[in-house]
Amino acid sequence: MKELLELFCAFFKIGAFTFGGGYAMLPMLEKEIVENHRWSTKDDIMDYFAVGQCTPGVIAVNTATFIGFYQRGIIGAIIATLGVIAPSLIIISLIAVLLQNFASLPIVAHALSGIRVAVCVLILNSVIKFWKNGIKDSLGVIIFLISLAIATLTHISTVFVVIGAGIIGFTGKKIKLAKEKGSEK
Repeated sequence: MKELLELFCAFFKIGAFTFGGGYAMLPMLEKEIVENHRWSTKDDIMDYFAVGQCTPGVIAVNTATFIGFYQRGIIGAIIATLGVIAPSLIIISLIAVLLQNFASLPIVAHALSGIRVAVCVLILNSVIKFWKNGIKDSLGVIIFLISLAIATLTHISTVFVVIGAGIIGFTGKKIKLAKEKGSEK
């Protein structure tokens, strides 16, 4: 029961104090899950994020579900998921009630502008961390550049970009392993 409460509280904290979605949550997720609780490694977090990106739904929720499941099975997945979404539900409910009355105030508009800038910085920080932890060889650089070009220069769905990148990465790794096996003989 104590572990379930820790899961809920850790993900509640992540959900409550990070803004901007899944990518913006990565720094706090790493700190809370890897450093504070040691439930996972940095590489595992990257894998959870990668799978979370490829599966339907919100990345933060998917990642919480994976980590919760890894820690305590199905009940852990449910508790971690509830923990990460509870702050959003509370905040959205409060905003819906209050924003109607205060949206026209200049201070509110300025605050929202500041939040947008901070979220951009958090997302950039996540991109840099992904780059450092995720791109380990020349194939990774090639996949990154091709994916970036397709995502920014075409109207091809990112779903297809992610699937294509996965196929290229899988195939490239298989070819590399086959070459290494062949050179050992």
